[in-house]
Formats: sequence, C-alpha cells, structure tokens
Amino acid sequence: MKNKTGGKIRIFLVDDHPVVRDGVRACLSAQAAFEVVGEASDDKEALRKMVKARPDIIILDISLPGLDGGELARRMRQAVPGARIIVFSIHASREYVVRMAHCGAHGYVMKDRPPSELVEAIRQVHKGGLFFPPEMADAILAPAEAGPARGAVLTPRETEVLSLLAEGLANKQVARKLGISVRTAETHREHISHKLNILTVSGLTKYAIQHGLTSLKTPAE
Repeated sequence: MKNKTGGKIRIFLVDDHPVVRDGVRACLSAQAAFEVVGEASDDKEALRKMVKARPDIIILDISLPGLDGGELARRMRQAVPGARIIVFSIHASREYVVRMAHCGAHGYVMKDRPPSELVEAIRQVHKGGLFFPPEMADAILAPAEAGPARGAVLTPRETEVLSLLAEGLANKQVARKLGISVRTAETHREHISHKLNILTVSGLTKYAIQHGLTSLKTPAE
C-alpha cells in the first residue's frame, strides 16, 4: 500500500514513553509499505516536528503532558491538514472514544490489542476510512441519535458534498463530480460529520432528505 504520491505511508509517532515508541516503531518498520518519519514525546515537540515531516498518519497517545488529547488533535489537523489521526491509548471508556472522534480522530486502537490491529487501522484510515473497534462502535454511533449539533451551519461546498453523498456517491466520485481532490472530498465529509454530529452515511442521508438537500425521498415504512 502506497501513499497518494506512490511512496510509502509516512507515519509520525507521538507518545511520552520511549519504550512504547520503540516498540511501535519496530512493529511498523517491519511493514514494507510503512515508513516512520518522525516521533515526539510531547505536544510542543509534535506540532513543531510534524509540519516538516508531513506525515500521512499520526499515531497519537492522548495522555501526554501539556494539551489534552482532544485539543492536540485539533491543532494537529490545523498544522498538517492532510494527515489522518489514529489514537493509540490505554483508555477504553465511552467518554474518551467519543470525544476523540468528535475532535477529528479517524481511528482508535487500544494499547493492549495485538500489533496487527494497529497495522490494519493504519491501512484502513490511510484509504480514507475510519477504524473504531467493534466493542467501541456503540460509543461512536450513539451521538448520531442526538441529531445535528446546535448552531451547525454547512458551507455551500459542504452542502454540495452532502447532497452527493446522500445520492450514494463515494468520496472518489464526489471529488470527480466537483473537480476537487479525493483528500479534499474526504475532509469535507469529515467536517460535515463533525458539524452535524452524524457519523454514519445513513444518518447523513436522512439529514439531507429531511432538509431538502437531495431529490431522494424517505423510504416508506
């Protein structure tokens, strides 16, 4: 598996425990398609280094000194907009998982899981997907039942993307239709999901139908 430019998937590690970074680096370096391009032990070092490293994937421990994990994830997305974030944590509670999903994380892997799970998470997230283990699925999907976040406003472009997603187009098809890159289409979709507090395609489709953003009709009961 290669990155968008045909090279290896570039990975940046953020963890304040050297032994963890060493172990993860060794595991990932054994994968021919992966390249660890940098690492950091705290928030400031991470934000400084990753701009130059330009990773495709950031592996983030959310129990760092300094900024809390959610705020750090937000700043990372601003510093390196093209990078995708996978949380690598000891915390399995609903609160942590949902918060990080809402702060822009694309995956969440527990540190007590087999190394193969982190490898698979990187592959899936790099392809544009999300990776939240089955036992955490209810925590991720539950907020969708609450509906859109109060005061959520979509930009005209986000409205276009939502309409196309509701009609069944994949990210690549949306990109082609609007004349934008696949990565940009993915970013718009992520922004829409976080603004509306809806993380599933079916939920986004329902929202689009209810608000007249698509010609589709609600299926008969």
